[in-house]
Amino acid sequence: MNEILYKLSKSKFRSSFHLNNKMKEYVNNKGLDVIESHAYDFISKRLAIYPTPNDGKQTPMKGHPVFIAEHATATCCRGCLYKWYHIPKTRELNEKEIQFIVSLIMEWIKKEMK
Repeated sequence: MNEILYKLSKSKFRSSFHLNNKMKEYVNNKGLDVIESHAYDFISKRLAIYPTPNDGKQTPMKGHPVFIAEHATATCCRGCLYKWYHIPKTRELNEKEIQFIVSLIMEWIKKEMK
């Protein structure tokens, strides 16, 4: 996971995303377990299904810490998942892939909270 986050940090675009103070406060108030639950829900409902509705536009650029983390970790759309992780666009994500994405998002959020 650290190696992936390191590679992402070398991308000018991916490394431009950060949690602002309001989002950090939200994470602190909700707790990491709730944020992880949100991440799982967002990934399962917006990214895992095939065909993916509004692919490339389904993840807002603001509004929730998980959305920011998705852009920072290149887990925001099926195109990015394919480019960065070679996960095919033409099928539903399996549970292992969903768990990988959620874990990556949560690791990024934890690093941002430090």
